[in-house]
Amino acid sequence: MNYMANQKRNNKKKHLENLDLAFELAKINLGSTKENPSVGCVVEKNGSIISSGYTSINGRPHAEYNALKKKINFQNSNIYITLEPCSHYGKTPPCTNIIKKKGIKKVYYSIDDYDERSKKKSKNILIKRKIITDKFIHKKKGLKFYESYYRFKKNKLPIIDAKIAISKDFYTKNRKKKWITNKRSRKLSHLLRTKYNALLSSSKSINDDDSLLNCRISGLTHKSPDLIILDRNLIIKKSLKIFKDKTKRRIYLYTTKDNKSKINWLRKKKVKVLLMKRIDTKDDFSNLFKSFINLGFSRIFVESGLTLINFFIKNDFINNIYIFKTNYNLDKNGSNNSSNKMLKKIKLRNKLNVFLDNDNAYLERLN
Repeated sequence: MNYMANQKRNNKKKHLENLDLAFELAKINLGSTKENPSVGCVVEKNGSIISSGYTSINGRPHAEYNALKKKINFQNSNIYITLEPCSHYGKTPPCTNIIKKKGIKKVYYSIDDYDERSKKKSKNILIKRKIITDKFIHKKKGLKFYESYYRFKKNKLPIIDAKIAISKDFYTKNRKKKWITNKRSRKLSHLLRTKYNALLSSSKSINDDDSLLNCRISGLTHKSPDLIILDRNLIIKKSLKIFKDKTKRRIYLYTTKDNKSKINWLRKKKVKVLLMKRIDTKDDFSNLFKSFINLGFSRIFVESGLTLINFFIKNDFINNIYIFKTNYNLDKNGSNNSSNKMLKKIKLRNKLNVFLDNDNAYLERLN
């Protein structure tokens, strides 16, 4: 009995470790796979990892194909996948096909797909080919990781996360310096940007800071997210750095002002201008977010001033917020363009385990 119990524990540990590795792979292109989920997988044979893969940028090929396309013997191996493998024909053949073709013996995955074309179907397909299939390995981790994919498929709404930097005394602007936080915090912010489809900001924030809002980490510049600008009154400055940036990404600008000359100038700068009747109420913004889904954006990262952040918090739009906090007070050198009362109400409990010198970063769930 002890031997059987120990064997069961060892198998469970191995399954969890292999799925952990698969989730680390899935993180690589998180935010860069368009409407497809970012999936990771590893292939194990005789106790060793023999191959691995993750979803390609723009969503294709899928993780399973990338792991199994290599010219090695996969016969009787086991595959660990962060999400149920697809079983339908779309723009590419189903991943269950290549799993069957390569002679995989066992398939383990975290949760069922949310796409109705494949949901809960792969297990039966694989079992018919005598491939042992087990799901809900690391289920809690899978549910959390694919939260944005779930909202995308179920509610047709994106995940909206935000980031803001504050001093110890809750100021978001430094009158004497451009930044509040240090270089390490700013590098982490750049890394966070790569995990989202699009970055959302206001024209006022961009005008004030002349910010590029891209990723400037060597080797990751190609993963700068597309940029969405909220510019109700079309006040965006023509001299901004974003219009000179060489980063290959799309820029969308939402406005209510039909200023043809300004719009033509923006379009020449390859900015896609989208006119709306209003961008004021909660319902207006709900419609705005639905339009993001139509553009293929399921993960939105908000970087803007306190006014927009407050509006989003008040209306329960923000799912998670990253708060970068310094260990010093700004006192008279600090300012805010809006009340900081809502920020002060957020209890900072979940400190990120990352070294930022004298800064600290927190990730708090709001909705």
